[in-house]
Amino acid sequence: MSPPTALPDAAVCEQARLSRDARFDGLFFTAVRTTGIYCRPVCPAPAPRAGNVVYYPNAAAAEANGFRPCLRCRPELSPADGSWHRGDHIVARALALIDAGALDAQPLSALAARLHVGERQLRRLFVERLGAAPIGVRGTRRLLFAKQLLTETALPVTEIALASGFNSLRRFNSVFQAAYRMPPRELRRAPPQHAHGDALTLRLGYRPPYDLPAMLDFLRGRALPGIELVDGSSYSRVIGPAEAPGWLRVDAWPATRSEPAPGALRLSLHGCPPARMQDTVQRVRRMFDLDADPGVIAAHLAGDTRLAPLLRARPGLRLPSGWDGFEIAVRAVIGQQVSVAAARTLTARLSQRFGAPLPETLAARGFAHVFPTPAALVDADFDGLGLIGSRIATIRGIAAALLDGQVDFDRSRTLDDFVARWVALPGIGPWTAQYIALRALGHPDAFPAEDLVLQKTLPTDGTRMTANALRAHADAWHPWRGYAVFHLWREAATTVPARAPGPAPVRTSATRRRT
Repeated sequence: MSPPTALPDAAVCEQARLSRDARFDGLFFTAVRTTGIYCRPVCPAPAPRAGNVVYYPNAAAAEANGFRPCLRCRPELSPADGSWHRGDHIVARALALIDAGALDAQPLSALAARLHVGERQLRRLFVERLGAAPIGVRGTRRLLFAKQLLTETALPVTEIALASGFNSLRRFNSVFQAAYRMPPRELRRAPPQHAHGDALTLRLGYRPPYDLPAMLDFLRGRALPGIELVDGSSYSRVIGPAEAPGWLRVDAWPATRSEPAPGALRLSLHGCPPARMQDTVQRVRRMFDLDADPGVIAAHLAGDTRLAPLLRARPGLRLPSGWDGFEIAVRAVIGQQVSVAAARTLTARLSQRFGAPLPETLAARGFAHVFPTPAALVDADFDGLGLIGSRIATIRGIAAALLDGQVDFDRSRTLDDFVARWVALPGIGPWTAQYIALRALGHPDAFPAEDLVLQKTLPTDGTRMTANALRAHADAWHPWRGYAVFHLWREAATTVPARAPGPAPVRTSATRRRT
């Protein structure tokens, strides 16, 4: 099978490989026929002869053609190609489901059915766009994750096999040996690279630039006491169920003399069992928007003269997603037409009353409870929390709808389908549904056109746009409208004492007369 055409031009790849251009890291891989190894374009090894090189768009395509990963440049650390990781395209939604483990216990036909396409069509799309079939993509990701754990941690090989999605150590050893021509323990000859106390530390790569201070600032203003801790350089939160809790910390990967700009975040995991490890890593990647390609997004949005200066001022601004969909949905309902501080206070009261308490060992670190589950809130008594009756009814309705499957956070859905299901619930309007899509799914094109801050911030003459006018203006921003939303929110938050993002007040005939 020849490499697919979704590659940079061959001459561009060749120049990027010879110059070790970091801008192309993750956009293609260099495979060497004489060695059977594939590398990142930034690999520090001596450059092979051009006649021995073949280029592939991703690691799965290289491995599907029999190449194994370089131990020096470590392809598992390359930033993702954001063009196929986000949005409504069938391949993007399929990749999101594969990341969530959709093929771990179900066949490819089940994945295709969730996407409403045929199995043959799904396989064809993957081969055309990515150069490898869905099963191959899933297999490569499992093995590269295992390779990272083998290299960076002191986890026993048995636990690494479980963390990588293998139910049997024998099966893991066999697959690893067949793909990489070495047993897993071969990578254990050197001590773990990033061992740090009792924490399991992993490097999560991204494509620069990345505005971590802005991300932390957004999360800090919404951090829930007892669940999250955010300071000037890191984010921490409790994870897992109250019966088996753990916690994580995310901060910048330390710079070194050999690597002054690492292009990665550091994830420290405490008490995370192997079976939850891959899901935890994917949640953190989504929460911190590590798979975005800021260059592609900025090039698209910069055609709007209103957005161009914002993009130049904050080239690394990302979409701050949330850890848990239900938590974000409750926050969104409570935050309707109130300030960020007020919404945080009310949500904190709710989580303190109904969230299951944590052991003293975690309480000593500042973690007191987990966020309540839908089952805990569906029939809960909200008296005394300060919530109005309509908000209480909406939260109960969301909890019930999630329990009976009326709504969900299924990443196989298109944005329109997701929003339509949520607005069918009482108390959920277009703004709330789009906000949930933006922050619970990290959908790059979610757009709450009813947002008052957006309606006032986009015009520069002091007027306020209608939702329809704002939506029409934003048509040119597809499929990255969500990034424009956060640039405008950020500008509003840093230039004037801004109102919290939220739906504009509904103007009835009575309010129009008062106005």
